[in-house]
Amino acid sequence: MILPTGFASFRESLQGGAEVYHKLQKIIKKKYGIDATNVGDEGGFAPPTREEDSLELLKEAIHEAGHTGKIDIGLDCASSEFYVPEHQKYDLDFKGTGAKKLLTKQELLARYVAYCASHNIVSIEDPFDQDDWEGWTLITEKLGKNVQIVGDDLLVTNLQRIELAVQKKSCNALLLKVNQIGSVTESVQAANLSFKNGWGVHFTNYPLSQVMVSHRSGETEDSFIADLAVGLQSGEIKTGAPCRSERLAKYNQILRIEEQLGDKAVFAGKAFRNPWGLI
Repeated sequence: MILPTGFASFRESLQGGAEVYHKLQKIIKKKYGIDATNVGDEGGFAPPTREEDSLELLKEAIHEAGHTGKIDIGLDCASSEFYVPEHQKYDLDFKGTGAKKLLTKQELLARYVAYCASHNIVSIEDPFDQDDWEGWTLITEKLGKNVQIVGDDLLVTNLQRIELAVQKKSCNALLLKVNQIGSVTESVQAANLSFKNGWGVHFTNYPLSQVMVSHRSGETEDSFIADLAVGLQSGEIKTGAPCRSERLAKYNQILRIEEQLGDKAVFAGKAFRNPWGLI
């Protein structure tokens, strides 16, 4: 994922992100052929690359778009998809040749540490299996000061799992999905619980952002989560690539909100984990 944080406004950040997206498409087409530019559910590309190659492609696209230093990189690992319970290890070749490439949680953690060092990763979502609490605690302890560790499959926007994650210090950010918990009321409760426990703290009505309001893979053109992200003052929204109307509808709604707010609109930018500079 890319995080266009180095801009003065949401409008500018969206433009920068879109420019990188189209540069990336051209790079992938040139290197892997036009079939590799087909997009997935969330509008993203899935070229036949290793994880290191994918990160290099992103860096190349950011550079060619002229936005080096303005756009950061994040990971959504979805590690539950390649966790092998019988071995309690992670198979990085789960979509490949069939020859298992198993890593322990410590070995996988070492990879994440290396990626953060070499590619300036600022956010990692679902780095370990949804029930691998030990792995989550290890990565939060190791990287959590400088990297946002986001719980999606781990937390499923569930109050009980958020409370357990707080106790175990297993992550430092919530991925908030209304569809996971089932109601707006419970979603707001989950966000407030996260803010209350240090994943963002309210000062003069402004929380420190570490709640990322999120879409789902199967989406419609309903743009409510854009309003929810602004209303919660979460500072972050995840709603896919600038591709297809069900993704663009959310971005367009935030553009409208920003335009309506005028000079009262605040874009968190590089300080997305601490947008008000209070701690």
